[in-house]
Amino acid sequence: MSGFVDEAQIHVKAGNGGAGSVSFRREAHVAKGGPDGGDGGKGGDVWLIADRNTASLLAFRDHPHREATNGKHGSGKARHGASGTDTEVRVPEGTVVKDRSGTVIADLSVAGARWLAAAGGRGGRGNARFLSNRRRAPSFAEQGEVGEEFYFNLELRLMADVALVGFPNAGKSTLISRISAAKPKIADYPFTTLEPHLGVVRFDEHEFTVADIPGLIEGASEGRGLGHKFLRHVERARALLVLVDLASIELSPEDQERILLRELGDYDASLLDRPRLIVGSRADAAVPEVEWSGDRVSAATGEGLRVLQGRLGELVAEARAREPENEGFIVHRPEPEGVLVTRDDDGALVVHGKEAQRAVALNDLTNEEALAYVQARLSRLGVYRALGRAGAREGDVVRIGGLTFEYEPDD
Repeated sequence: MSGFVDEAQIHVKAGNGGAGSVSFRREAHVAKGGPDGGDGGKGGDVWLIADRNTASLLAFRDHPHREATNGKHGSGKARHGASGTDTEVRVPEGTVVKDRSGTVIADLSVAGARWLAAAGGRGGRGNARFLSNRRRAPSFAEQGEVGEEFYFNLELRLMADVALVGFPNAGKSTLISRISAAKPKIADYPFTTLEPHLGVVRFDEHEFTVADIPGLIEGASEGRGLGHKFLRHVERARALLVLVDLASIELSPEDQERILLRELGDYDASLLDRPRLIVGSRADAAVPEVEWSGDRVSAATGEGLRVLQGRLGELVAEARAREPENEGFIVHRPEPEGVLVTRDDDGALVVHGKEAQRAVALNDLTNEEALAYVQARLSRLGVYRALGRAGAREGDVVRIGGLTFEYEPDD
């Protein structure tokens, strides 16, 4: 069974926040002690971290679930609950995170890049936090917020200096085994390579990585065969090494070059702007009538390998020198969330927004004191104005989190 996996799904569940406590100080000789309920602890977050020592997404294939721990509840004597423990999930450099619709959410292309995949729920405030001049003995507290929960699709795009591109059985696997320490499976039939291999080349003062990309076929850019899965690993290469098979009796080297470059351009036009070398491979088995004026290599005999390594090293060095300085990694963050009102299929108005949902996250909304607090908080957040703009009429059902009520316009 293959140990390399470049596509996987992950389910992340952040920890729930702990509930705040309703408590009053009880001491000898103190007739009416004040509120001393502590806050609940925050739920743990789930982070995805790009790790240079993680090679593939194999760990998620059979075990996709990653979960952080919940925050503890608050208690009396102003004791706050402990926060939940964060969960850090290691993924390979070059991992792209997509939502269920295929939209890219984060691109973890640099070692150490961190992305908050699921935020832990905020801990509920204890009744001591609601003490005011008008509210001397608050008899309510907040529930903890539920932690975020998502499914994401993960895709790995190899981070290589050079991508080896060619038709099946063009000698790519043999070549990478000769110029690096990589040991791919090698056999004399098409599609030996069904997964990419990454090798490190050290030659003179040069050191760079080479990815052996599985063989392309005509139509790969349109998804024929495993075209898109293979071509994805070419996207981040600094330079391309295009191999045309001099031993092929089906296509001339010129036709191979034309088809390969066309497939690359159809998949991503910017690939044609990358520095590239076009080399004739399997020179030792070349068909006598084949004409090829370019560079020739033979992994079997070693012909041209030292020259090729030197030229690739120079090409990579030039490409690296042209790159702008890395100023850190980009994290895609959602826009700050305000108050949004939508109408559900049953005609009810639904209020969206974390702050509005937090405002109703109280232990007991049958408590008149708690209900008055919620109404004042919703008013300050502009919820009632938003309902009016959404066309709310007297008697309409309104839902905010776990709270459902009938709308009454404020005269």
